[in-house]
Amino acid sequence: MPDKSANPMIARSRRAAPVLVCRKCLKRSDEGADVRRALKSELKASRPEGGKPAKLVMTGCFGLCPKKSVVVASGASLMRQEYVLVAGRDQVPRALALLNGEGEG
Repeated sequence: MPDKSANPMIARSRRAAPVLVCRKCLKRSDEGADVRRALKSELKASRPEGGKPAKLVMTGCFGLCPKKSVVVASGASLMRQEYVLVAGRDQVPRALALLNGEGEG
């Protein structure tokens, strides 16, 4: 039986932080399949040398529900209380940069 008085452990992944995508937005958007493919492709291309790419994690609704975009977030963007809305596959590289806090403004 585990010792209940022991402190919780911290585990760190060897991957980059995951990117979260609203599953509902992907289904509803005309560009959803293309955006998903582009996100996976960009994450794979931007992986560290010899490392694993960040995971693309489908989530429940974020509660924003834009009409023609897909809501994307990361741990860093959620800490800033920011979400990125992606309307098409051509916006994906810029969206990933914004998720990491690069080039705001």
